Amino acid sequence: MKKSCSDVWFLQLVDDVLDFTSGAEQLGKPAAADLKLGLATGPVLFACQQFPELHAMIMRRFSSKGDVDQAWQYVLQSDGVQQTTYLARRYCEEAIRQISRLRPSPERDALVRLTEIVLSRDK
Repeated sequence: MKKSCSDVWFLQLVDDVLDFTSGAEQLGKPAAADLKLGLATGPVLFACQQFPELHAMIMRRFSSKGDVDQAWQYVLQSDGVQQTTYLARRYCEEAIRQISRLRPSPERDALVRLTEIVLSRDK
């Protein structure tokens, strides 16, 4: 079976969403950690479609005063989290489709369950 990067991308996408939807206590890291590191994750990139001013912030890696807070607000006002969740779900479905091509076994079933657990996690 050909290995596809999409088989595991949903893991990162779910993590990107959780940065905006879960509290620091749940995640074990501070809120907006990725933004503070200068990282433009899925929700931010999708938010750019509605808030083009995010492009400049991304290019300067959210380094100007107020960038992190403003980017956070743009993401929450956009459908970036929802679009990222949708994309994660699509990749998860593809991963399950690929896993389902394996011979039926408890291991295959465990992989499918693991995929579903990752998609529904909240921390």
